[in-house]
Amino acid sequence: MRIGISVLSRAGQSIWQNGLGQNVVFLAQLFQRLPFVQSVVLIDVGSEGALPPEVDTVSGGLRVVNQQEATDLVDVVFEAAGNLDSKWLDLMRRRGCKVVFYCCGQPYVGLVEPATFDRPVYASRPDRCDEVWLFHKDRALIPMMRTLHRCPVHEVPFIWHPEFVGTRIAQARAHGVEYGYRAGDGEGGFRVAIFEPNISVVKCCSVPMLVCDEAWREQPGSVSVMHVLNTLHMKDHATMLYLANSLDLVREHHARFHGRHDIVGFLGQHADAVVAHQWQNEQNYAYLDALYGDYPLVHNSPWLGEAGYYYPGFDAQLGAHQLLRAYREHDAQLDAYRRRSQTVFDAVNPFAQHNLDAYAQRLLALAGTQAA
Repeated sequence: MRIGISVLSRAGQSIWQNGLGQNVVFLAQLFQRLPFVQSVVLIDVGSEGALPPEVDTVSGGLRVVNQQEATDLVDVVFEAAGNLDSKWLDLMRRRGCKVVFYCCGQPYVGLVEPATFDRPVYASRPDRCDEVWLFHKDRALIPMMRTLHRCPVHEVPFIWHPEFVGTRIAQARAHGVEYGYRAGDGEGGFRVAIFEPNISVVKCCSVPMLVCDEAWREQPGSVSVMHVLNTLHMKDHATMLYLANSLDLVREHHARFHGRHDIVGFLGQHADAVVAHQWQNEQNYAYLDALYGDYPLVHNSPWLGEAGYYYPGFDAQLGAHQLLRAYREHDAQLDAYRRRSQTVFDAVNPFAQHNLDAYAQRLLALAGTQAA
């Protein structure tokens, strides 16, 4: 079996701009370990014909080809990080190739938000694929996706590995920046970072800001500073100003608003804890990166219910209680915290046998060599 996975290269691209680029590399590496997979190539539909240098460092040189070059190189195509031309996909399917839409983003907001908020979007023909694969976080949307794409939809394991974060940690260390929580780091109040991208309702800073402010109100000094990243594009919006100016942390000058920063560089220099919030998007690479550094992660992801410090839904008050619990207990519970995080890492490891078996079974079923 010869596999191609779509990617989208851009000038000045960083592997840290989103988790999708990393996910594609992990998927390619997983496929390379399956005995019946002959080759894996990345099909670039972008402008550069190459991926960020971090990819070569981690992957050992995955071959990157364009769409035309891929025509005679693949039997199975995964549309993942870049939209492939529908006419080319039609050609490949007529030649017997199988096409899978590997859906990593939250599909409902991907369908609704561009129209609701008048955003430009590339809209592919829905019936271009043979199957849709998605993660546990989007399982509730399987009936919608089955109706939209007119093909079978399957849940596959969410995968992550510390390869990229480990490489970035080594780079930061070379510049004198140490990533990783150490007992005593939060003395004098947590420096909290909020990393939500703030470009969709599924991952936004509003609830984490309320969590931090409620913790401050309950125990002044527990939060020494609240860093809210990815907010410069919203800094003059009336709703954002209304929310920010209602907070004690802002009025008492304990809040900072920033642009985009990578998680390793920022946590290594400026923060001791992370507060996060998601809405129907519970599996997130940023959470795993923070856990890998042993940082207190206050989150509302049921998928990570046993790791970090969990609060349900939109309950900012319970989130504040979890932040205060971390402030009081994290140092003493650090070893147990690491063990719970490791359980998650083991579950999502793309090279673990249970994940290799799950993807192998799905691939063989797609090719028709065994029953689905």
